[in-house]
This record gives sequence, structure tokens and C-alpha cells, in this order.
Amino acid sequence: MAKPELEFFDVNRANWEPVRELEGLYKKLLSRDPETGNWTGMTRFDPGTDTTPLGAQEHDFWEEIIIVEGSLHDLTLNETFTKAMYACRPPGMRHGPWVSPDGCITFEVCSYDTRG
Repeated sequence: MAKPELEFFDVNRANWEPVRELEGLYKKLLSRDPETGNWTGMTRFDPGTDTTPLGAQEHDFWEEIIIVEGSLHDLTLNETFTKAMYACRPPGMRHGPWVSPDGCITFEVCSYDTRG
């Protein structure tokens, strides 16, 4: 099985689900392959959201992200990333934590394919 075939649809109709571990952080799942766990979605940071309580992140999957709107300030790198900036992170790459003073929305593709 693979991700489902989906023609264009209004992503605004999909619900933002709160991330339990942190107030002000939300995920929106757009597509998921139940066999591989690969998924496509969005993340929203409300203005002022600070992910310091979650610490730096490290995943066992490839993560590709583009900032759709707003900005994220990486507290480890002391660098701000803004709209239309892109990241491609291999499994095991540490990143974050971040703060989003004005809020941020990202589009993400996450894959357990070890070939990248």
C-alpha cells in the first residue's frame, strides 16, 4: 500500500490537532502510508510558541520542510528562518529548539526510506 491518491482539496478543511506536549503547537495530517509510516502534513506554531521544553529534536526518518508563512528562530544556531526557506534533514540530524515570535506554518514530508 502507499499513500492514498488524492486530487486537489482545500487543506483548510482539515483540522489542526494540538501537539499534547506543547501549548501553541499544532499538526495537520494531509496524507499517510499506514504500512511505512511515511506522511505529509503541516505544522503550525502560534505566535510566541517556544519549543525549548521539548529540547532539540532527532528523528529516525527523513524530514523535508518548507516554511509557508511566518518564521522560526533556531535557538541552537541563533538563526532565523523565514517564508520559502527549505530544510532536508536525514535521520539522526539534531535540530531546534525554536521560538516563533510571530507564528509560523510549515509544510512537511517525512519518510522512513533510508535511501533519502
